[in-house]
Order: sequence, then structure tokens, then C-alpha cells
Amino acid sequence: VIVRRAFKYWQLGPVSLFDVAVPLLLSLALVRAAIYVLRQAFHPGSMLASWERMIATGIWLCLAFYITGLSEPLIQLLEQVSLPIGKQKLDLWTLLTGIVTVCVAVLVALWVSGLIENRLLARETMDANIRVVLGRLVRAVLSVAALLLSLSLVGIDVTALSVFSGALAVGLGLGLQKIASNYVSGFITLLDRSLRIGNLVAIDANTSGVVSQITARYTVVRTLSGTEVIIPNEYLVSNIVRNESLTDSRLRVVVNVQVAYGSDLEQAMRLMTQAAQEQPRVLDDPAPQALVTAFADSGINLELGFWIGDPQQGTGGVRSAINLAIWRAFRDSDIEIPFPQREVRLLGEVPAPATKATPPTVGS
Repeated sequence: VIVRRAFKYWQLGPVSLFDVAVPLLLSLALVRAAIYVLRQAFHPGSMLASWERMIATGIWLCLAFYITGLSEPLIQLLEQVSLPIGKQKLDLWTLLTGIVTVCVAVLVALWVSGLIENRLLARETMDANIRVVLGRLVRAVLSVAALLLSLSLVGIDVTALSVFSGALAVGLGLGLQKIASNYVSGFITLLDRSLRIGNLVAIDANTSGVVSQITARYTVVRTLSGTEVIIPNEYLVSNIVRNESLTDSRLRVVVNVQVAYGSDLEQAMRLMTQAAQEQPRVLDDPAPQALVTAFADSGINLELGFWIGDPQQGTGGVRSAINLAIWRAFRDSDIEIPFPQREVRLLGEVPAPATKATPPTVGS
């Protein structure tokens, strides 16, 4: 009775409760489908979770007003409010419809681009950087196309936005220059494949680690101590970056040892080579090699060079293990590791030590 009276008040004629309930229930299913599209378009940790209930309620209320016919007087009221935009005059209803249409079109474009991006990332035969670049290009192209298409469907002249587009371009060129440069540098880095996920890089003397993530704006480097460093892509493009695993993941590690001059060098070098060969992380090809590098003040400098295939695991552990093995082998073979010594020689005759004067006796 209440529904019939409400419909009679709005001059919509008599409508049965069943004719109203079924479309409203179907609209609930449409709302859930819209929320599903939103979940697919945005990341799980975004602000969508906190706004999901409000968005669902708003969509359902709009559908309920439309289904029951209660939206007609409201639409007529909004159409009477006109807003001058440039040479065009848009009523408030057209503006609201355009906003909703643009949002829906962009969300659908993000959903479709997300499906395409997931399909691209699942193809392991394609290079990882190329997959990321194609995924982001698809997302950008579909978003811009959805925006322009939705504005045209609403009836808004896209050329009227040329002034706004020019102002936005000037703002990007002046105020957002660094941000735009980071995005461009990110695409350059992904396209030329100078950096890849898993590469061992050294940014400066204090920052080195494994590339764990490459985005359009920044690159994440995880250091060997576990700290994640966020580096803008512009810095990586405009500065020297040492990529130790660009074409070859193997890394040469050096251990320096000094032995006394009286030691057997051949035996010391053989023990050093054996100590490296016993480590599981040391590669057999190229084989470890010991070299004589210099004759120093306190002893003879030896260098042990060996290669490892997993530099992302760090070099501190393997260095320590080899140094300990060398020390044990030298100790068992009586090979001395000298410490700094200085020999002082006195030239000429040594002066006689001065004698103490005897004190005078009492009464003398």
C-alpha cells in the first residue's frame, strides 16, 4: 500500500510489489558485479576495501530510483541547472552522467588491462622487462581511450578541453618535471633491459644489492643486509650504475694473504687453491687460482681469485670460510703469516755507558 501510494503521488500509476521487488533484486546482482570489476581493476591493498560498502550502497540506490521511476522529477530538476563551460552550456544532469560514464568506462578499461597484464606476466617465454612494459602500455592506452570515448558518448566536445589540456601540459613541464622524468626513465630502463629483476648492482660505495622490483617511477634494490632502497629511475639513467650480473651472473672474488719470506710459496699457493676448491659455492670453471702480487715490507703478498655463481647471496660468508680454511692449512704446515716488523740498526761505535758518580764520604 505504501509503495502504491508513493507511486500514485509521483504519478507513475499502480505498480505491483512483485514488479518492484524483482528488478531491485536483480540490481543487487548488478551491484555485486560492479564491485567485482572494481576489485579486479585495483590492487587488493588499495582504499577500495574501506569504500566498498559505500560504493555498493550508492550504486544500488541509483538503480532503485531508476527502476521505481522516482528519478524522473530529480532528473528534471537537475536539467534545469546549467553550467557554462567555455562555449558550451552543460546542465547538471549531463555533467553527473558524464562523470559516472567516465568512471565506469575507466574502471572497465582498468579491469580489461589487468586481465591482459596478468596474461602477459604469466608468459615465461617472454622477457620480464618486455612483459612489464607491454602491460603498462596496454593499461595507459585503454584508460585514455575509455576516457575519450566516454566523453564523446555523453555529448561533451573533446576539443573544448584543449585549453585545459594545454594548461595541464605546462603544469607537467614545470611542476611535475621530476616525476615525468622518472616515468620516462622507467620505460627506458625496461625497454633497453639494462636492469633486470635479480641483477646484482652497485649504485655507489655504500649501496649495493639485488634488484627486487622495477616500476615506472622507481626501482627497489634489496641490500645484502635486508634493507630495501628505493631509487628514482632518473638517477639510474643519468648516473653510472655497476651491474655485476648484466650478461653473466658469475662474480670473481679475491682473498689476499701475506706469508713470511722464509715460507714455501708453492706449498702456500697450493693450500690456498685447495681451500677454495673445498667450498661448495666456488665454481670449478674457471678454476681458483693463486698469484704472487708483491714483495712487501713484512712478507710476500699472495692473491687467491675464485668465481661464484650466486653473487646475490653475498660474498662475506664464502670469504670468511676460505680465510678460515687457509689459516688452518697454514698452521698445520708451519707457514707463517707475518705481522709488521721493524729492524733498527745502529751504525758506528757504540758509546760506553756512563758510570754513576760515587757520593763523597763523610769527613773527607
